[in-house]
Amino acid sequence: MIEVENLVKRYGNHVAVDHLSFHVGKGQIYGFLGPNGAGKSTTMNIMTGYLAATEGTVKINGFDVLKQPEKAKKSIGYLPEIPPLYTDMTVYEYLKFAAELKKINKAEREQQIDEVMEMTKISNMQDRLIKNLSKGYKQRVGLAQAMLGYPEVIILDEPTVGLDPKQIIEIRDLIKKLGENHTVILSSHILSEVSAICDHIMIISHGKLVASDSPEGLQKLQTSKNQLTISVKGTEADLKDVLSSIKGIDTYKTEVEKGKGSVEAVIETEPSKDIREELFFALANKKMPILSMQLTEKSLEDIFLALTQEEKQEEEENDSDL
Repeated sequence: MIEVENLVKRYGNHVAVDHLSFHVGKGQIYGFLGPNGAGKSTTMNIMTGYLAATEGTVKINGFDVLKQPEKAKKSIGYLPEIPPLYTDMTVYEYLKFAAELKKINKAEREQQIDEVMEMTKISNMQDRLIKNLSKGYKQRVGLAQAMLGYPEVIILDEPTVGLDPKQIIEIRDLIKKLGENHTVILSSHILSEVSAICDHIMIISHGKLVASDSPEGLQKLQTSKNQLTISVKGTEADLKDVLSSIKGIDTYKTEVEKGKGSVEAVIETEPSKDIREELFFALANKKMPILSMQLTEKSLEDIFLALTQEEKQEEEENDSDL
């Protein structure tokens, strides 16, 4: 569906995108993650033909964005971070204008405009001037414009920035629905948003791709140990006896919880080893009631910070070698 090969974008001495390559398959929602200034928006602008690359190629549905721009762009719907709205038009006038620009067949324009307004829930706003709409509704109008022509690929750059929590939930639900019939690329630095919506995540840092996997795959990639935290009624000595008898535990630390008659342990095991059932029965045999048990996994925030920090450290080390 989308092929990005060896993409480079320079602004003078500054490299915004640094030999970036990735492929996007059909019918999934892809999250494009990165800190501010990582090169996300620049990459998206190149993919949609708004910017020319310094080096490299981008193909949409097999069409080169630079050499066959019209054919490539027909396959793309794009919502920039700031929607390209003409605020003195009504919602309907603007969508009609956008449909004409996209060269949608005249016989289909009215039906498509009605359908995208219905999908984005702006039908009751069609006669309102865009300048009088709230931020959330303006975002919906921009999204409706991107959907016109029913492109195979919809690219959304920070689609929920500046929205209130209710509006964010509504836009998330709409993006999930779009993912049923379109390939969606969603750029964001709001990690909870990406993990809630996306099937696949790409993390970019300093213009380079540092990770590309499913949310679950990224967690496995970044997790070297399982960590289990447990609190039980009983003595520290008895808990240590139980933990020492269970195979698969690499390390553990115990601490008496003062004034509670209980003890806490933080246990580390190999990622493939789940000791919870065995531990439950061992503690039951010792007559040590479990007060709490929690398996700790790395969050997407932890993974994101680890990957982008690693990239930063590598660059600093390379700079120091020069």
